[in-house]
Amino acid sequence: MDVDYSFLQALWFILIAVLWLGYFVLEGFDFGVGMLVRRLGHDDADRRAIIHSIGPVWDGNEVWLITAGGATFAAFPNWYATLFSGFYLALFLILVALIVRGVSFEFWGKSDDRRWRTGWEWAMVGSSFLAALLWGVAWANIVKGVPIDAGQEFTGDLFTLLNPYALLGGVTTVLLFLSHGAIYLNMRTGGDLPERARAVARWASPAAAVTGIAFVAWTALDVAGQDAVVIALAALTAGLLVIAATAELQRRPGWAFAYSAGAIAALFTMLFVDLFPQVMPSSTSAAFDLTIANTSSSPYTLTVMTVVAVVLVPVVVGYQAWTYWVFRKRVSPEDFDPTKRNPLDLIKASSDADARA
Repeated sequence: MDVDYSFLQALWFILIAVLWLGYFVLEGFDFGVGMLVRRLGHDDADRRAIIHSIGPVWDGNEVWLITAGGATFAAFPNWYATLFSGFYLALFLILVALIVRGVSFEFWGKSDDRRWRTGWEWAMVGSSFLAALLWGVAWANIVKGVPIDAGQEFTGDLFTLLNPYALLGGVTTVLLFLSHGAIYLNMRTGGDLPERARAVARWASPAAAVTGIAFVAWTALDVAGQDAVVIALAALTAGLLVIAATAELQRRPGWAFAYSAGAIAALFTMLFVDLFPQVMPSSTSAAFDLTIANTSSSPYTLTVMTVVAVVLVPVVVGYQAWTYWVFRKRVSPEDFDPTKRNPLDLIKASSDADARA
């Protein structure tokens, strides 16, 4: 389908794609850590170390999602309207999962009661899993195409979205993020946690490679109509998944994490390249496809957005990079276990408590 589009329309499609890539690469390991909090944490000190490994950065990673949503609303309002009305229930469930997940991080340490903490731990696990699954399902459907009529209205229902291709996409993102999170914990924690995280990564990375290769092969050969660029990106994604799994098996977590991040970026790059210049293909008729041309804002709006992005985006990226640098050291369970702390720390804590009393 030939589409006439402007430079600014193409530019903002690319910028939105970059925002989604940043979100999934960074929030991907957050989802993985959330899913693993009970699997790897044997006691409160372990679990506190796991939570604190992403504590300084997880909410900053969410900014990429908020910015991507806001940019889509401003640059392509008709895409935003069709997407959020058609995928209403799925996106509502994602929103609930993200809210519960954020609340669980904050509320877990508000009480020492074991039942309280166990409940919030399961909330972390369930909400992280649900968000990871539904993001994969949602983006697989966007690429595959959904029923859209001439009025740019979604005409399907929730069960329309639960097709085999989309479900494979959901399983792929769950395993990919789980592996990404396990590798991250291998790098960022101390004590016994790195070895436990590595034990999970040893099976999760190959599993992610298998499902990921199946998903990108399906995309390249079926959905994309054997487009050469998409096939090349599919091959790159498959290669990075295999290399990431190999690096983890060779006890090279730093390289494994880099290759895992690269695989996630390559996967979603492939999906966006497959879409362009469409934003939501219609399975009803190609004449009803949503494109960057028939869903975009005015040239004036896109120009103002470009100026604002040029000024503010480097500041946001620089600040987040600085945050990662400041909190780059490993977090150990011993940092949170009173029985393993330096006696002077305990004396100081006791003195502070007496002073407050």
